[in-house]
Amino acid sequence: MSKQEKKQQDPAVEEVPVEETQAQTEPQAAPQQEAAADPLLEELEKLRKQMDEKEEQYLRLAAEYDNFRKRSQKEKDGIYQGAKSDAVAAFLPVYDNLERALKQETADEAYKKGVEMTMTGLKEILSKLGVEEIPALGETFDPALHNAVMHVEDENAGENTVVDVFQAGFKLGEKVIRFAMVKVAN
Repeated sequence: MSKQEKKQQDPAVEEVPVEETQAQTEPQAAPQQEAAADPLLEELEKLRKQMDEKEEQYLRLAAEYDNFRKRSQKEKDGIYQGAKSDAVAAFLPVYDNLERALKQETADEAYKKGVEMTMTGLKEILSKLGVEEIPALGETFDPALHNAVMHVEDENAGENTVVDVFQAGFKLGEKVIRFAMVKVAN
């Protein structure tokens, strides 16, 4: 059939050369690819943002957990130190009594030796627990460590110097369990 006969049979069908058909479809294909690529890029960007948000949430959660863990450990340590200092404070009157007993003169050497051994044992136990006696005699008065119960005028002693200790003070690390009761020279 010739072209003209085809036109006469179906007037709606127009014959377009093959080259024109290919030229028309190619430009249309590029916008379709761009149109299809745009939603994919948008979806990719959306997923990246979601991933970034989730990563930030994860990092915050990890930081919160780490802070919680550290805070809990610090609280446990504080409770342990508090309990230990309370237990030591309960034994300090025994220390004071042994110290008074050592200062008393006695004719019984076995008794004196027994009191000395008991005091030595108590000091070793306190030392193992990390409890140390607060140095006081001859030191400069420090209100963070000493409790001044008396003041005395003494030219031989320097200003604010501890000249007598009535009761020994103790500390556990940096925490004062009991202040040293002292006499201070003005």
